[in-house]
Amino acid sequence: MCHTHDSRPPAAPNPGEIAEQGPIELVSADGTRVRAYRARPAAPNGRSVVILPDVRGLHPFYEALAGRFAEAGFTAIAIDYFGRHTEVPEDMWARFSFIQHDHVKTDVAAAFAELDGPVYTVGFCAGGTQSWRQAAAGHPGHAGAIGFYGMPQLVEDVLDDMEVPMLLLIAGNDAATEQAAFTAFAERLAVAGKPYEMKVYEGAPHSFFDVAHEQWREACDDAWERVLRFTGAM
Repeated sequence: MCHTHDSRPPAAPNPGEIAEQGPIELVSADGTRVRAYRARPAAPNGRSVVILPDVRGLHPFYEALAGRFAEAGFTAIAIDYFGRHTEVPEDMWARFSFIQHDHVKTDVAAAFAELDGPVYTVGFCAGGTQSWRQAAAGHPGHAGAIGFYGMPQLVEDVLDDMEVPMLLLIAGNDAATEQAAFTAFAERLAVAGKPYEMKVYEGAPHSFFDVAHEQWREACDDAWERVLRFTGAM
């Protein structure tokens, strides 16, 4: 699991005001109603993000992250993976089987339909994986795919179809994924000529992007700066 129950995301540099935020409902192309959370900035920068959570789905961390992106000028929508299911297991690892690639693609498309300007996906752990997979999904207006942590072995089957730049923000001491997997993934992207940037935060644990991790404040600040540069917002 990426974060503890009370974890919260760090702020972007020079945060602004949030115009409005709160829960919304999206309707996917197959008719599924998807729980989501939207935040709008008081001073828009013309860009938007779709936030893809870890296996907990629409946890307060990701609602807060939507607000953090709004503070940075983005209109943000965080989606839930589990609206298609009446029962979801408590066990975090068991939840992975409920995150179906085709369903995520359809639900992300529903979020894109609500957003303007260039749209970026950003995800964490299972969501990092799904964000990178969206680079091959062909969403209109998709400008880039950002993933914290992620699992490259669940992305390689769509590598040849990737059409948008990717940003890989990697914990150097990730207990969930071996560093060799990220290195091999980056090499495959390079060989295939896919545009990407990768930053490894040496020694940082899985889930370092958290205000509770004071010792990784510089890594959090650097990650925000890289996200803002990647999206052209800095």
